Amino acid sequence: ASNSGDTWLTKLIDMEYWLACNEERAAQSRFGAVMCCCGPCAMYRRSALASLLDQYETQLFRGKPSDFGEDRHLTILMLKAGFRTEYVPDAIVATVVPDTLKPYLRQQLRWARSTFRDTFLALPLLRGLSPFLAFDAVGQNIGQLLLALSVVTGLAHLIMTATVPWWTILIIACMTIIRCSVVALHARQLRFLGFVLHTPINLFLILPLKAYALCTLSNSDWLSRYSAPEVPVSGGKQTPIQTSGRVT
Repeated sequence: ASNSGDTWLTKLIDMEYWLACNEERAAQSRFGAVMCCCGPCAMYRRSALASLLDQYETQLFRGKPSDFGEDRHLTILMLKAGFRTEYVPDAIVATVVPDTLKPYLRQQLRWARSTFRDTFLALPLLRGLSPFLAFDAVGQNIGQLLLALSVVTGLAHLIMTATVPWWTILIIACMTIIRCSVVALHARQLRFLGFVLHTPINLFLILPLKAYALCTLSNSDWLSRYSAPEVPVSGGKQTPIQTSGRVT
């Protein structure tokens, strides 16, 4: 993240992106295919892209145009066509990330919808890929479901018995600490220990958001506002220009 130092949230997102690339996609590449080549840092052969351009430009979901999650969709099209996708650890890319919760959650809602949509699209091709990739694709969705069930059962236990579900809290906390410690060791950066702060955001904001996304898959709204940035013109005055501001 090029603005990683702006707020506490941009610091967490910067670590989140590092994990997504250097753990998730690196592991997928080791087993034969990256399932989502991120938009800011994806490169394709021109011949491969040209052969899929018509399908890519007419992306539909349930008969309606869909124009977000295009990087994941294009990756799935590449894999379905028999091309190979790989992760290059030496690639360096900087992107601006949301610096407050509201645009971040809008982004996560779009991404959740596109992930669910393209997971369904990717299911047939998983049979021809490594068993690890099939396990990873299913696990990313089932894992979130199991985590959500843990939170729901924990809250139900609290409401029905008026006692704190310490075992649930302890297990989630231990898994979080272990994961962050392993990443900190792998990256040789102690800052990743601070990624434990992302856990409550994931549990109480992103998980409910993903449930909502699953129930509203047909909605293709970008959920972003139109901004009117001011640019200088002659005479020292400024004139607003209407642009479509999409937080990616």
